[in-house]
Amino acid sequence: MKSETSIHINSQTSKPKAILVGVSMPGSSSAEISLEELKGLATTANYEPVATLTQRLAKITPKTFLGSGKAEELAQAVEHHNPEVVIFDEELSPRQNRELEKILKCRVMDRPWVILEIFSDHARTREAKTQVELARMKYALPRLTGMWGHLSRQRGGIGMKDVGETQIQLDRRMIRNEIHKLEKKLVQIDKEKKTQRKNREEAYKVALVGYTNAGKSTLMNCLTGADTLVENKLFATLDATVRKIKKNFPYPVLISDTVGLISKLPHDLVASFKSTLDEVRDADLLIHVVDISHCEYAQQMRTADDLLREMGVNDIDIIIAFNKIDALPDIEILDRALNTYPSAIGISCKTEAGIEELREKIVFYYEKNLAPYRLELEHSQANLIQAIRKHALVLKEDYNPTGITLSLRLAQRAKAKLESILKRSIGPA
Repeated sequence: MKSETSIHINSQTSKPKAILVGVSMPGSSSAEISLEELKGLATTANYEPVATLTQRLAKITPKTFLGSGKAEELAQAVEHHNPEVVIFDEELSPRQNRELEKILKCRVMDRPWVILEIFSDHARTREAKTQVELARMKYALPRLTGMWGHLSRQRGGIGMKDVGETQIQLDRRMIRNEIHKLEKKLVQIDKEKKTQRKNREEAYKVALVGYTNAGKSTLMNCLTGADTLVENKLFATLDATVRKIKKNFPYPVLISDTVGLISKLPHDLVASFKSTLDEVRDADLLIHVVDISHCEYAQQMRTADDLLREMGVNDIDIIIAFNKIDALPDIEILDRALNTYPSAIGISCKTEAGIEELREKIVFYYEKNLAPYRLELEHSQANLIQAIRKHALVLKEDYNPTGITLSLRLAQRAKAKLESILKRSIGPA
Protein backbone atom coordinates (compact mmCIF):
# COMPACT_ATOMS: atom_id res chain seq x y z
CA MET A 1 0.00 0.00 0.00
CA LYS A 2 1.33 3.39 -0.99
CA SER A 3 1.54 6.01 1.73
CA GLU A 4 2.80 9.52 2.03
CA THR A 5 4.32 11.51 4.88
CA SER A 6 4.90 15.25 4.76
CA ILE A 7 6.53 17.35 7.46
CA HIS A 8 6.21 20.97 8.46
CA ILE A 9 8.16 22.20 11.46
CA ASN A 10 7.65 25.45 13.35
CA SER A 11 10.14 25.78 16.19
CA GLN A 12 8.77 29.19 17.22
CA THR A 13 5.38 27.94 18.38
CA SER A 14 4.32 27.66 21.99
CA LYS A 15 1.14 25.79 21.06
CA PRO A 16 0.83 22.03 21.70
CA LYS A 17 2.30 20.20 18.71
CA ALA A 18 0.17 17.75 16.72
CA ILE A 19 0.74 15.11 14.06
CA LEU A 20 -2.26 14.72 11.73
CA VAL A 21 -3.24 11.34 10.29
CA GLY A 22 -5.60 10.73 7.39
CA VAL A 23 -6.65 7.70 5.38
CA SER A 24 -8.00 7.24 1.89
CA MET A 25 -10.74 4.63 1.59
CA PRO A 26 -12.32 3.28 -1.61
CA GLY A 27 -15.21 5.53 -2.62
CA SER A 28 -14.35 8.22 -0.07
CA SER A 29 -13.57 11.85 -0.82
CA SER A 30 -10.00 13.06 -1.19
CA ALA A 31 -7.91 12.34 1.90
CA GLU A 32 -5.72 15.35 1.13
CA ILE A 33 -8.67 17.76 1.08
CA SER A 34 -10.12 16.29 4.27
CA LEU A 35 -6.71 16.42 5.94
CA GLU A 36 -6.35 20.07 4.98
CA GLU A 37 -9.69 20.71 6.68
CA LEU A 38 -8.44 18.79 9.73
CA LYS A 39 -5.42 21.11 9.77
CA GLY A 40 -7.84 24.05 9.97
CA LEU A 41 -9.72 22.36 12.79
CA ALA A 42 -6.52 21.63 14.70
CA THR A 43 -5.33 25.21 14.29
CA THR A 44 -8.71 26.54 15.45
CA ALA A 45 -8.43 24.23 18.48
CA ASN A 46 -5.05 25.89 19.24
CA TYR A 47 -2.76 23.06 18.13
CA GLU A 48 0.25 23.46 15.86
CA PRO A 49 0.37 20.76 13.15
CA VAL A 50 4.01 19.76 12.67
CA ALA A 51 3.59 16.72 10.39
CA THR A 52 0.94 14.91 8.37
CA LEU A 53 0.71 11.26 7.47
CA THR A 54 -1.70 9.56 5.07
CA GLN A 55 -2.40 5.95 4.11
CA ARG A 56 -4.52 4.28 1.48
CA LEU A 57 -6.53 1.50 3.08
CA ALA A 58 -8.83 -1.12 1.62
CA LYS A 59 -10.37 -1.59 5.07
CA ILE A 60 -9.89 -0.31 8.61
CA THR A 61 -7.75 -2.41 10.97
CA PRO A 62 -10.02 -3.18 13.98
CA LYS A 63 -7.25 -2.93 16.57
CA THR A 64 -5.18 0.07 15.49
CA PHE A 65 -7.17 1.62 12.61
CA LEU A 66 -3.95 1.80 10.52
CA GLY A 67 -1.99 -1.11 9.14
CA SER A 68 0.83 -2.41 11.35
CA GLY A 69 3.56 -0.95 9.13
CA LYS A 70 1.96 2.47 9.07
CA ALA A 71 1.40 2.38 12.84
CA GLU A 72 5.12 1.74 13.27
CA GLU A 73 5.96 4.59 10.89
CA LEU A 74 3.67 6.85 12.91
CA ALA A 75 5.42 5.79 16.13
CA GLN A 76 8.74 6.81 14.59
CA ALA A 77 7.31 10.20 13.58
CA VAL A 78 6.07 10.67 17.16
CA GLU A 79 9.52 9.85 18.52
CA HIS A 80 11.09 12.32 16.10
CA HIS A 81 8.70 15.27 16.59
CA ASN A 82 7.68 14.64 20.21
CA PRO A 83 4.14 16.00 19.75
CA GLU A 84 1.64 16.41 22.58
CA VAL A 85 -1.08 14.74 20.51
CA VAL A 86 -1.74 12.69 17.37
CA ILE A 87 -5.02 13.61 15.67
CA PHE A 88 -6.84 11.19 13.34
CA ASP A 89 -9.15 12.50 10.63
CA GLU A 90 -11.65 9.70 11.27
CA GLU A 91 -13.58 8.62 14.35
CA LEU A 92 -11.69 6.05 16.41
CA SER A 93 -13.33 3.36 18.49
CA PRO A 94 -12.48 3.33 22.22
CA ARG A 95 -10.35 0.22 21.64
CA GLN A 96 -8.42 1.81 18.76
CA ASN A 97 -7.85 4.92 20.86
CA ARG A 98 -6.39 2.87 23.73
CA GLU A 99 -4.21 0.66 21.52
CA LEU A 100 -2.78 3.60 19.61
CA GLU A 101 -1.89 5.42 22.83
CA LYS A 102 -0.03 2.31 24.01
CA ILE A 103 1.94 2.16 20.76
CA LEU A 104 2.58 5.89 20.36
CA LYS A 105 3.03 6.70 24.06
CA CYS A 106 1.22 10.03 23.66
CA ARG A 107 -2.34 11.25 23.66
CA VAL A 108 -4.47 10.30 20.64
CA MET A 109 -7.54 12.22 19.50
CA ASP A 110 -9.92 11.89 16.56
CA ARG A 111 -11.68 14.46 14.41
CA PRO A 112 -14.98 14.40 16.37
CA TRP A 113 -13.13 15.14 19.62
CA VAL A 114 -11.31 18.11 18.04
CA ILE A 115 -14.66 19.48 16.86
CA LEU A 116 -16.02 19.06 20.39
CA GLU A 117 -13.01 20.96 21.77
CA ILE A 118 -13.64 23.83 19.37
CA PHE A 119 -17.31 23.94 20.31
CA SER A 120 -16.33 23.99 23.98
CA ASP A 121 -13.98 26.94 23.41
CA HIS A 122 -16.53 28.90 21.37
CA ALA A 123 -19.66 28.28 23.47
CA ARG A 124 -20.83 31.51 25.09
CA THR A 125 -24.45 31.15 26.20
CA ARG A 126 -25.81 28.89 28.93
CA GLU A 127 -27.55 26.80 26.27
CA ALA A 128 -24.48 26.31 24.07
CA LYS A 129 -22.24 25.48 27.04
CA THR A 130 -24.73 22.89 28.30
CA GLN A 131 -25.13 21.35 24.85
CA VAL A 132 -21.40 21.04 24.30
CA GLU A 133 -20.69 19.67 27.78
CA LEU A 134 -23.32 16.98 27.29
CA ALA A 135 -21.94 15.99 23.89
CA ARG A 136 -18.34 15.89 25.17
CA MET A 137 -19.26 13.76 28.17
CA LYS A 138 -21.21 11.26 26.12
CA TYR A 139 -18.38 11.00 23.62
CA ALA A 140 -15.63 10.81 26.24
CA LEU A 141 -17.24 8.32 28.63
CA PRO A 142 -16.20 5.12 26.77
CA ARG A 143 -12.81 6.73 26.04
CA LEU A 144 -12.28 8.00 29.57
CA THR A 145 -8.78 6.63 30.15
CA GLY A 146 -7.26 8.47 27.24
CA MET A 147 -9.19 11.70 27.48
CA TRP A 148 -9.86 12.43 31.13
CA GLY A 149 -6.75 14.49 31.81
CA HIS A 150 -7.55 16.65 28.79
CA LEU A 151 -11.17 17.03 29.86
CA SER A 152 -10.16 18.48 33.20
CA ARG A 153 -7.68 20.95 31.66
CA GLN A 154 -10.22 22.52 29.29
CA ARG A 155 -11.23 26.09 29.96
CA GLY A 156 -14.70 25.97 31.46
CA GLY A 157 -14.17 22.24 31.88
CA ILE A 158 -17.11 20.09 32.82
CA GLY A 159 -17.48 21.29 36.36
CA MET A 160 -14.86 18.88 37.79
CA LYS A 161 -11.21 19.91 37.96
CA ASP A 162 -7.92 18.38 39.05
CA VAL A 163 -9.18 14.84 38.70
CA GLY A 164 -6.45 12.25 38.28
CA GLU A 165 -6.25 8.92 36.55
CA THR A 166 -6.46 7.05 39.89
CA GLN A 167 -10.11 8.09 40.28
CA ILE A 168 -11.38 6.94 36.90
CA GLN A 169 -13.88 4.39 38.24
CA LEU A 170 -15.43 6.96 40.55
CA ASP A 171 -15.39 9.49 37.76
CA ARG A 172 -17.39 7.23 35.45
CA ARG A 173 -20.24 7.31 37.92
CA MET A 174 -19.81 11.06 38.39
CA ILE A 175 -19.94 11.65 34.63
CA ARG A 176 -23.07 9.52 34.23
CA ASN A 177 -24.73 11.54 37.01
CA GLU A 178 -23.60 14.77 35.38
CA ILE A 179 -24.93 13.61 31.99
CA HIS A 180 -28.32 13.01 33.61
CA LYS A 181 -28.28 16.51 35.15
CA LEU A 182 -27.30 18.13 31.85
CA GLU A 183 -30.03 16.26 29.97
CA LYS A 184 -32.60 17.55 32.46
CA LYS A 185 -31.16 21.05 32.12
CA LEU A 186 -31.44 20.89 28.33
CA VAL A 187 -35.06 19.78 28.58
CA GLN A 188 -35.78 22.93 30.59
CA ILE A 189 -33.82 25.09 28.14
CA ASP A 190 -35.73 23.51 25.27
CA LYS A 191 -39.02 24.47 26.95
CA GLU A 192 -37.79 28.06 27.26
CA LYS A 193 -36.75 28.09 23.61
CA LYS A 194 -40.13 26.73 22.53
CA THR A 195 -41.79 29.59 24.40
CA GLN A 196 -39.52 32.07 22.62
CA ARG A 197 -40.28 30.49 19.26
CA LYS A 198 -44.01 30.53 20.04
CA ASN A 199 -43.78 34.28 20.60
CA ARG A 200 -42.28 34.53 17.09
CA GLU A 201 -44.85 32.25 15.44
CA GLU A 202 -46.50 35.07 13.55
CA ALA A 203 -43.29 36.28 11.94
CA TYR A 204 -41.93 34.81 8.73
CA LYS A 205 -38.71 33.01 9.67
CA VAL A 206 -35.63 32.61 7.51
CA ALA A 207 -32.68 30.46 8.64
CA LEU A 208 -29.16 30.63 7.25
CA VAL A 209 -27.60 27.20 6.87
CA GLY A 210 -24.45 25.84 5.26
CA TYR A 211 -20.94 24.59 5.72
CA THR A 212 -18.86 26.25 8.40
CA ASN A 213 -17.03 29.41 7.30
CA ALA A 214 -19.25 29.83 4.23
CA GLY A 215 -20.10 33.42 5.22
CA LYS A 216 -23.47 33.03 6.99
CA SER A 217 -22.73 35.59 9.72
CA THR A 218 -21.43 38.13 7.19
CA LEU A 219 -24.59 37.65 5.11
CA MET A 220 -26.74 38.15 8.19
CA ASN A 221 -24.97 41.45 8.85
CA CYS A 222 -25.58 42.48 5.22
CA LEU A 223 -29.30 41.75 5.47
CA THR A 224 -29.97 43.12 8.95
CA GLY A 225 -27.28 45.68 9.73
CA ALA A 226 -26.48 43.61 12.83
CA ASP A 227 -23.00 43.15 14.28
CA THR A 228 -22.90 39.36 14.51
CA LEU A 229 -19.38 38.04 15.15
CA VAL A 230 -17.52 37.49 11.89
CA GLU A 231 -14.20 35.66 11.89
CA ASN A 232 -12.33 33.77 9.21
CA LYS A 233 -12.18 30.53 11.15
CA LEU A 234 -14.21 27.38 11.61
CA PHE A 235 -17.25 27.48 13.93
CA ALA A 236 -16.88 31.17 14.84
CA THR A 237 -20.65 31.18 15.48
CA LEU A 238 -22.28 28.56 17.70
CA ASP A 239 -25.32 30.21 19.22
CA ALA A 240 -28.33 30.80 17.00
CA THR A 241 -28.71 34.57 16.58
CA VAL A 242 -32.10 35.95 15.53
CA ARG A 243 -32.50 39.42 14.01
CA LYS A 244 -35.14 41.31 12.04
CA ILE A 245 -34.43 42.17 8.41
CA LYS A 246 -34.75 45.94 8.27
CA LYS A 247 -32.73 47.27 5.36
CA ASN A 248 -34.99 47.94 2.33
CA PHE A 249 -37.47 45.27 3.39
CA PRO A 250 -41.27 45.61 3.20
CA TYR A 251 -42.33 42.75 5.51
CA PRO A 252 -41.72 41.58 9.10
CA VAL A 253 -39.12 38.85 8.58
CA LEU A 254 -36.85 37.28 11.20
CA ILE A 255 -33.55 35.74 10.12
CA SER A 256 -31.46 33.36 12.22
CA ASP A 257 -27.77 32.55 11.87
CA THR A 258 -27.22 28.92 12.86
CA VAL A 259 -24.21 26.77 13.69
CA GLY A 260 -22.05 25.80 10.73
CA LEU A 261 -22.08 22.26 9.39
CA ILE A 262 -19.05 20.10 8.65
CA SER A 263 -18.31 16.57 7.48
CA LYS A 264 -17.98 13.88 10.16
CA LEU A 265 -19.87 16.01 12.69
CA PRO A 266 -20.14 14.07 16.00
CA HIS A 267 -23.56 12.45 16.33
CA ASP A 268 -23.78 13.38 20.02
CA LEU A 269 -23.23 17.01 19.09
CA VAL A 270 -26.07 16.97 16.54
CA ALA A 271 -28.34 15.42 19.18
CA SER A 272 -27.31 17.89 21.89
CA PHE A 273 -27.93 20.90 19.67
CA LYS A 274 -31.58 19.95 19.19
CA SER A 275 -33.07 23.23 20.38
CA THR A 276 -30.59 25.29 18.35
CA LEU A 277 -31.33 23.22 15.25
CA ASP A 278 -35.05 23.66 15.85
CA GLU A 279 -34.47 27.19 14.53
CA VAL A 280 -33.79 25.45 11.22
CA ARG A 281 -36.69 22.97 11.47
CA ASP A 282 -39.17 25.75 12.34
CA ALA A 283 -38.08 28.06 9.54
CA ASP A 284 -40.35 29.01 6.63
CA LEU A 285 -37.39 29.49 4.32
CA LEU A 286 -33.77 28.29 4.34
CA ILE A 287 -30.90 30.12 2.67
CA HIS A 288 -28.15 27.59 1.97
CA VAL A 289 -24.97 29.68 1.91
CA VAL A 290 -22.19 28.08 -0.15
CA ASP A 291 -18.58 29.27 -0.37
CA ILE A 292 -18.22 28.86 -4.12
CA SER A 293 -14.59 29.98 -3.96
CA HIS A 294 -13.72 26.76 -2.11
CA CYS A 295 -12.32 24.05 -4.37
CA GLU A 296 -14.60 21.45 -2.74
CA TYR A 297 -17.79 23.55 -2.63
CA ALA A 298 -19.88 20.83 -4.32
CA GLN A 299 -18.85 18.25 -1.71
CA GLN A 300 -19.54 20.76 1.07
CA MET A 301 -23.02 21.28 -0.38
CA ARG A 302 -23.67 17.53 -0.35
CA THR A 303 -22.44 17.25 3.25
CA ALA A 304 -24.73 20.09 4.35
CA ASP A 305 -27.69 18.57 2.50
CA ASP A 306 -27.06 15.17 4.13
CA LEU A 307 -26.90 16.71 7.61
CA LEU A 308 -30.07 18.73 7.01
CA ARG A 309 -31.88 15.53 6.03
CA GLU A 310 -30.51 13.88 9.19
CA MET A 311 -31.98 16.75 11.21
CA GLY A 312 -35.38 16.06 9.72
CA VAL A 313 -35.56 19.21 7.59
CA ASN A 314 -38.18 18.42 4.98
CA ASP A 315 -40.54 20.38 2.75
CA ILE A 316 -38.98 23.78 3.50
CA ASP A 317 -38.29 26.20 0.65
CA ILE A 318 -34.55 26.64 0.06
CA ILE A 319 -32.60 29.39 -1.71
CA ILE A 320 -29.04 28.45 -2.66
CA ALA A 321 -26.74 31.47 -2.38
CA PHE A 322 -23.29 31.00 -3.90
CA ASN A 323 -21.23 33.36 -1.74
CA LYS A 324 -17.74 34.87 -2.20
CA ILE A 325 -18.07 35.29 -5.97
CA ASP A 326 -15.59 38.17 -5.64
CA ALA A 327 -12.91 35.60 -4.71
CA LEU A 328 -13.44 33.40 -7.79
CA PRO A 329 -10.39 33.03 -10.04
CA ASP A 330 -12.71 32.34 -13.00
CA ILE A 331 -16.33 33.51 -13.35
CA GLU A 332 -17.06 30.35 -15.37
CA ILE A 333 -17.08 28.48 -12.03
CA LEU A 334 -20.18 30.46 -11.07
CA ASP A 335 -21.74 29.99 -14.52
CA ARG A 336 -21.35 26.21 -14.26
CA ALA A 337 -22.82 26.19 -10.74
CA LEU A 338 -25.83 28.26 -11.85
CA ASN A 339 -26.36 25.89 -14.79
CA THR A 340 -26.50 23.01 -12.29
CA TYR A 341 -28.73 24.96 -9.88
CA PRO A 342 -30.79 27.34 -12.09
CA SER A 343 -32.77 28.83 -9.17
CA ALA A 344 -29.61 29.70 -7.20
CA ILE A 345 -27.99 33.14 -7.14
CA GLY A 346 -24.42 34.38 -6.86
CA ILE A 347 -23.65 36.90 -4.14
CA SER A 348 -20.73 38.64 -2.49
CA CYS A 349 -21.14 39.88 1.06
CA LYS A 350 -17.90 41.82 0.58
CA THR A 351 -19.06 43.85 -2.44
CA GLU A 352 -22.83 43.32 -1.84
CA ALA A 353 -23.21 42.00 -5.38
CA GLY A 354 -26.43 39.97 -5.64
CA ILE A 355 -27.70 41.00 -2.20
CA GLU A 356 -30.61 42.98 -3.65
CA GLU A 357 -31.57 39.97 -5.81
CA LEU A 358 -31.48 37.82 -2.67
CA ARG A 359 -33.82 40.25 -0.91
CA GLU A 360 -36.19 40.02 -3.87
CA LYS A 361 -36.15 36.22 -3.68
CA ILE A 362 -37.00 36.35 0.04
CA VAL A 363 -39.93 38.66 -0.78
CA PHE A 364 -41.05 36.24 -3.53
CA TYR A 365 -41.15 33.28 -1.11
CA TYR A 366 -42.84 35.40 1.55
CA GLU A 367 -45.61 36.48 -0.83
CA LYS A 368 -45.94 32.97 -2.28
CA ASN A 369 -47.24 31.75 1.07
CA LEU A 370 -49.84 34.51 1.47
CA ALA A 371 -53.51 33.63 0.90
CA PRO A 372 -56.17 36.12 -0.29
CA TYR A 373 -58.63 37.37 2.35
CA ARG A 374 -61.37 39.95 2.53
CA LEU A 375 -62.05 41.96 5.65
CA GLU A 376 -65.11 44.09 6.37
CA LEU A 377 -64.65 47.06 8.70
CA GLU A 378 -66.98 49.69 10.02
CA HIS A 379 -66.02 53.30 9.35
CA SER A 380 -65.30 53.71 13.05
CA GLN A 381 -62.59 51.04 12.74
CA ALA A 382 -60.59 52.89 10.08
CA ASN A 383 -57.92 53.64 12.67
CA LEU A 384 -57.15 49.89 12.81
CA ILE A 385 -55.91 49.74 9.22
CA GLN A 386 -52.42 50.79 10.24
CA ALA A 387 -52.26 47.89 12.73
CA ILE A 388 -53.62 45.51 10.09
CA ARG A 389 -50.75 46.44 7.76
CA LYS A 390 -48.33 45.00 10.32
CA HIS A 391 -49.86 41.54 9.88
CA ALA A 392 -51.17 41.49 6.30
CA LEU A 393 -50.50 42.85 2.83
CA VAL A 394 -53.29 45.35 2.01
CA LEU A 395 -53.93 45.20 -1.73
CA LYS A 396 -56.99 47.43 -1.91
CA GLU A 397 -59.19 49.62 0.30
CA ASP A 398 -62.83 50.11 -0.81
CA TYR A 399 -64.80 52.77 1.07
CA ASN A 400 -68.60 52.51 0.71
CA PRO A 401 -71.61 53.84 2.61
CA THR A 402 -71.88 50.75 4.81
CA GLY A 403 -68.18 50.39 5.71
CA ILE A 404 -64.68 49.64 4.46
CA THR A 405 -63.71 46.52 2.51
CA LEU A 406 -60.07 45.50 2.60
CA SER A 407 -58.59 43.07 0.08
CA LEU A 408 -55.69 41.36 1.82
CA ARG A 409 -53.05 38.74 1.37
CA LEU A 410 -52.43 37.05 4.67
CA ALA A 411 -50.23 34.34 6.13
CA GLN A 412 -52.28 31.64 7.84
CA ARG A 413 -50.43 32.18 11.11
CA ALA A 414 -51.50 35.86 11.16
CA LYS A 415 -55.20 35.10 10.93
CA ALA A 416 -55.66 34.51 14.65
CA LYS A 417 -53.73 37.70 15.43
CA LEU A 418 -56.02 39.78 13.24
CA GLU A 419 -59.07 38.15 14.75
CA SER A 420 -57.90 39.10 18.22
CA ILE A 421 -57.29 42.69 17.08
CA LEU A 422 -60.52 43.14 15.16
CA LYS A 423 -62.80 40.75 17.01
CA ARG A 424 -64.51 40.11 13.70
CA SER A 425 -64.55 37.06 11.44
CA ILE A 426 -62.11 36.82 8.58
CA GLY A 427 -63.06 34.79 5.54
CA PRO A 428 -61.33 33.69 2.38
CA ALA A 429 -61.71 36.04 -0.56
